[in-house]
Amino acid sequence: MTLPPHGFRRFVAIDWSGARGKRYAGVAVAECAAGHEAPRLVTGPGGWWSRTAVFDWLRTERVREPALVGIDCAFSLPFAVAARGFPGQDATVFDLWDAVEEVCAGEPDFGGAPFAEHALHGAGFWHRGPQPDWYDDPHRATELACRADGLGNPQSPYKLIGSKQVGKGGLAGMRMLRALRIAEPERVAVWPFEDPAPGRTVLTEMYPRLFLKRTGFGQRKIRDGAEVDSALAQLGSRPAGLTGAVSDHDSDALVSAAGLRWLAGWPEAWAPPALDERARRQEGWIFGVGMGG
Repeated sequence: MTLPPHGFRRFVAIDWSGARGKRYAGVAVAECAAGHEAPRLVTGPGGWWSRTAVFDWLRTERVREPALVGIDCAFSLPFAVAARGFPGQDATVFDLWDAVEEVCAGEPDFGGAPFAEHALHGAGFWHRGPQPDWYDDPHRATELACRADGLGNPQSPYKLIGSKQVGKGGLAGMRMLRALRIAEPERVAVWPFEDPAPGRTVLTEMYPRLFLKRTGFGQRKIRDGAEVDSALAQLGSRPAGLTGAVSDHDSDALVSAAGLRWLAGWPEAWAPPALDERARRQEGWIFGVGMGG
């Protein structure tokens, strides 16, 4: 098999969830090979995914060969707020992940909720009721760049209000990423905090709305097989051939897998102009944001 310039054999998209429980309808996994073949859904054990099952599958199936893995969750927090939890320390994202793990170690299935309730680290989260006077809706630079590009409006991880809250999913994702780096230190790299290296699986933060915007669906969700195929065609993919209704979690994963494959060959995706030192050390970056054009 002739590998493309970036060297990835597989492209994996994971629609993620920060909910409490043992398994989640909100977790979906799709993958595709290099080239143009259609992405396919990967079924979790017993028909459902837990976060631990995703971790186990990545270890056994997708870190043994170079893959690009996108996860729909924030890989970090806005450090203008998060840094308050590390007084006197020039903390990095890995310090943040260590703190999340220390606070949440007793929470099963990589749950991250206790961090948002912690006396020190949780002080910046808006949990309930009307917006407090002290809350200023902090965002990372990549979230602001995503809005500026017209590719969607990512919510602040500190806003734990309403149906679009993303904070607990991000905290759960940080725990899983930390565990994966510890378990497979020679096989994985988390971009942009670590540079991709030949032969390594690279994990990136993704935002499915970005791909839906680029394929002409705007703010609409994709909910049937024909619309999935329409979006895939815009990303250079063969049709998936699904018929009837498709859940928005499954459609997000399918379209994002093809989108990751499409983006991986663009140098601008790996080095957007606004990707600065703070993003590389602390806050991270949504893959595909800030490319221009």
